[in-house]
Amino acid sequence: MGMMQEFRDFAVKGNVVDMAVGIIIGAEFGKIVTSMVSDIFMPPIGMLMGKVSFNDLFVNLSGQPVASVVDAKARGLATINYGAFITTAINFIIVAFAVFMMIKLMNRLRAQQVLNPVSGAPAPEMKACPHCLSEVPAAAKACRFCARDI
Repeated sequence: MGMMQEFRDFAVKGNVVDMAVGIIIGAEFGKIVTSMVSDIFMPPIGMLMGKVSFNDLFVNLSGQPVASVVDAKARGLATINYGAFITTAINFIIVAFAVFMMIKLMNRLRAQQVLNPVSGAPAPEMKACPHCLSEVPAAAKACRFCARDI
């Protein structure tokens, strides 16, 4: 088998395509969470803390007077932007919790699939496809992932 054939087999496997879709959706999900934290959660928290904008919380290391983080960056001054760090940490906590809940749901669904949902009988025995190593029913004559004969 030539290198191009091997690459095609690799690229069209279900796992690679699923991973690509997951990465794309994950990147967009990150944008949504970032917006939710910075545009929805942080303003009310800032209001409760005395009308503070977290993006404006910083420590000026330069010793020169500056009005904001934007001003310091424009002038090339060193700052510690702890407000931006707090926002990023909240983003991480929300994303980690969402991933935790998604994995918890997936594990619950997998546990329910141990029994055949139609008959209540145990799920069919599985075996690995010798070509792509995907799990297929033991009675299968062709792999549903790589379409090769087993």
